[in-house]
Amino acid sequence: MARILVTERIADAGLDRLRAAGHDVDVRTDLSEEALLGAVEGAHALIIRSATQVNDAVLAAAGDLVVVGRAGIGLDNVDIAAATQRGVMVVNAPQSNVLSAAEHTMALLLAQARNVPQAHMALVEGRWERSQWEGVELADKTLGIVGLGRIGKLVAERAKSFGMRLVAFDPYISADRARQLGVELVDLDGVVAVADFLTIHLPRTPETIGIIGRDLLLKAKPSLRVINVARGGIVDEAALAECIRDGVVAGAALDVFETEPTTSSPLFELPSVVATPHLGASTREAQDKAGDTIADMVQLALAGEFVPYAVNISAAEASETLRPHLPLAERLGRLFASLVGGMPSSLEISVEGEIGGYDTRILGLALLKGYFGHTTDEPVTYVNAPQIAKDRGVDVREVNSTTSSDYVNLVTVRGGGHAMSATLVGRRNQQRLVMVDEHTCDIPPAEHLLMVVNDDRPGVIGTVGTTLGTAGVNIDDMDVGRAEEVGTAVMMIATTQRAASDVVDTLRQAPGIVSVATLSG
Repeated sequence: MARILVTERIADAGLDRLRAAGHDVDVRTDLSEEALLGAVEGAHALIIRSATQVNDAVLAAAGDLVVVGRAGIGLDNVDIAAATQRGVMVVNAPQSNVLSAAEHTMALLLAQARNVPQAHMALVEGRWERSQWEGVELADKTLGIVGLGRIGKLVAERAKSFGMRLVAFDPYISADRARQLGVELVDLDGVVAVADFLTIHLPRTPETIGIIGRDLLLKAKPSLRVINVARGGIVDEAALAECIRDGVVAGAALDVFETEPTTSSPLFELPSVVATPHLGASTREAQDKAGDTIADMVQLALAGEFVPYAVNISAAEASETLRPHLPLAERLGRLFASLVGGMPSSLEISVEGEIGGYDTRILGLALLKGYFGHTTDEPVTYVNAPQIAKDRGVDVREVNSTTSSDYVNLVTVRGGGHAMSATLVGRRNQQRLVMVDEHTCDIPPAEHLLMVVNDDRPGVIGTVGTTLGTAGVNIDDMDVGRAEEVGTAVMMIATTQRAASDVVDTLRQAPGIVSVATLSG
């Protein structure tokens, strides 16, 4: 059972799932910085939203921490570099609020175009100001989209239904993909110059902070209205307020601010500004999805399994093609560690076949996780496995090839004078160990394996079977392979229990036996 500290309000359904899995869910909201340092001691997982600051001091206090889960998208409040250095996985729920954020963007776009909040306020205060709050139509206006990620694409789809012309800046989107979305790609200056409305959908990074500033806005038409439902700080609020006051641009609608929470901004003083208190993800549906997703991610992390939404794993997300190979690679790593029996100076991980054309770094991490998990008592994850290799002086080299002579796909590891290969077979993706130390074989990896290398001559198999039977060791599976170039054969024997050391010694002394190794996977 793991202790999970929750410091902000999360949908109950997600927390109930963690409790049902047997975890101790400790909900403590409104903690001070000092109280958080005490509360996080002994926690294996920490679930937060946007208010909790997870810095290096917090991570240092949480000596047992495996994972930090952010129920939402943004990770400005998590020191990811420090977490990675300490081997703590950081996960988020990147798709939980995309629809809500896109819809809120459209709500602010319409509110800004038609002055809805201002007209409402005037009316409830007793003023009928119909002529003062004249708006503009969206039809035939140009919407500039800065960032065509998940939310930007949803906004583009919705804006098209209003008859808007779409232009966008996103250096990571191909022109062909943009055309499919009905969007014209131009540079950032070009977007600002032609847009009637400008909506921001960028992550907050050192490169994007303040990117929408006075110099850029001076290139805009006076009719431009700026919408930001992304992250605070991307828009220079002081510069935007100055440009609105000076008539450089017409207005703005913002949901996010450089400092949050806040009730003070130069923008709040301007009648042509619409502002909401970070409501982009504040729908019941988004909160439920975020809670469910982060619960699933935390549960996977605590179980040591692959976590799709981990942000500090040094590999691309596993595709559907690669994902079945992750447990295979991890098990191969465990078996190889038991074969080597020590710490080699280098490991070469080779991926061949169809999967060799993918970004297979995640398979390498899975193999390292299995390898070092077999050799150390400390927790090994996809995050800290490369650091463990570095700390132990193991040079890791990865080789990919899209061709494989005998198998559709093959994963091989070499090091310390040994080699081992495994693959998946059949429609059920069954694991098979197919090569050990240049001897061919075909056997499912098992918890207990005996690798018996022997002279390729009659009678040896009988000797091994008799020895194991006499010792009461039951054989669950067995395969015999050969290494033609060295004239020896190998017996890979899966046993229902680990063979005792005296049984292994007896086998080693039997006629025709070259070596015996016990493997555990």
